[in-house]
Amino acid sequence: MSDRTAATGTHAPSEFVKALTLTDATMLVAGSMIGSGIFIVSADISRTLGSPGWLLLAWIVTGIVTVLGALAFGELAAMYPRAGGTYIFLRESMGPLMGFLYGWTLFIVIQTGTIAAVAVGFGKFLGVLFPAVTADRWMLAYDFKTSGSSIEFGLSWQRVAALVTIWVLTWVNLRGVKEGKWVQTVLTFIKTASLALLILLALSIGRNADAIAANFGAGNFFAGTPDLGALFAVTFGSALVGSLFSADSWTSPTFAAAEVQNPSRNLPRALLIGTSLVTLLYVLANVSYLMVLPLHGAAEGATVMARGIDHATQDRVATAVMESIFGSSGGLIMAAAILVSTFGCNNGLILSGARVYYAMARDGLFFARAGVLSEHGVPSYALVVQSVWTSLLCLTGTYNQLLDYVIFAALLFYALTTIGLFLLRRRRPNEPRPYKAIGYPVLPALYALSAAGVAVTLLLAGKTRVQALSGLAIVLLGVPVYLVWRRGSSAGATGAGA
Repeated sequence: MSDRTAATGTHAPSEFVKALTLTDATMLVAGSMIGSGIFIVSADISRTLGSPGWLLLAWIVTGIVTVLGALAFGELAAMYPRAGGTYIFLRESMGPLMGFLYGWTLFIVIQTGTIAAVAVGFGKFLGVLFPAVTADRWMLAYDFKTSGSSIEFGLSWQRVAALVTIWVLTWVNLRGVKEGKWVQTVLTFIKTASLALLILLALSIGRNADAIAANFGAGNFFAGTPDLGALFAVTFGSALVGSLFSADSWTSPTFAAAEVQNPSRNLPRALLIGTSLVTLLYVLANVSYLMVLPLHGAAEGATVMARGIDHATQDRVATAVMESIFGSSGGLIMAAAILVSTFGCNNGLILSGARVYYAMARDGLFFARAGVLSEHGVPSYALVVQSVWTSLLCLTGTYNQLLDYVIFAALLFYALTTIGLFLLRRRRPNEPRPYKAIGYPVLPALYALSAAGVAVTLLLAGKTRVQALSGLAIVLLGVPVYLVWRRGSSAGATGAGA
């Protein structure tokens, strides 16, 4: 299916600038993955699963699933190195409706929700440096009660900080892809080095004999594990929400494929290298947490050690680790490093997401102006629309609520896209495939089953059911929206022809 040429009266570039090297694409993978999650969500996973062993297993399973996904998506990225990534893959394998449902959901919740959650995470850690920036200091607030949960709509100082980062990074990316990639590569290097340094410090001078005994001592590694009955699969699956969210957005470079040099070769490599690197760092980071802090602590504990991982202040586990090693100054240093991490993560998400809306607009399935490149060679209208909707999402939920909305929809489409890989192998066997998925058909099938399985558990688990059902409703709402948009697009084309 060819892209539809959008009408424009400007002299803006008609093609993207191929400015992303293999290193840049790899940094986009790693940078979009490493945000605030790895520094926060282990606290919630610890409370859910109850033992050091299951905490580590959750991160290991997350890493394996993510790398399997990268192996499968690499074949599709090499086949269709165009702006849009997963939208293009689903459009080619399952038709325009499925492609639209993905793009629609990406805009409504997946990409924008992820940006919002990471931005709120930025505000959370800014509160370490500036205590006035907290989630409970409201300028405007309204609490919407739903079954089993509530949504706090409003403006707090933490959310103000989140909004500012979104607007600043949107402005940077409006300047051009070279500016965006420069910010991305530099910040990804800094935050990767910071995470590696945290791991080294925790495994060396930060080692705490009491914490090691509490977490790794005889009989302690799986102590406190919930009943391993049939419902534990649901409990474990729901606990993966945090870790999967922290490892999400690894598909970002496929969205910007039209700007990658030699994409058929570099995209599969960037996906594999980036996801493998982040998986290694994430598992080691959690080992380091367990070497410094006990898993279990007291909510009212006065000291960092007394609170443990599961009751770290505002779930800021990494900050607690550095405070345990260096005192209050260590917490400040870690908070500053995490601010860099979240800032860089959102730069990659903002850069890449707009390219999907550009591809949709070229197909007549999004605002027409989003399919036009600015004088700087970027889809400026798509960037602005994305920032506006993301800003609204920042006002509607806490960090954990936002990631619950995001991960169900993301997993659903990851599974469908991998199924699309099988469909394309059968329907278009002779189409050029510069790279073929390693371990096909076993490994891609394993990934599709894993992604779908976790999505189903989110529907079954009481903790995440409301958000998962809301995500499913958003996907299904896209069907009538698609029909209306197609009708309007066809009418416009007929009118133009007349």
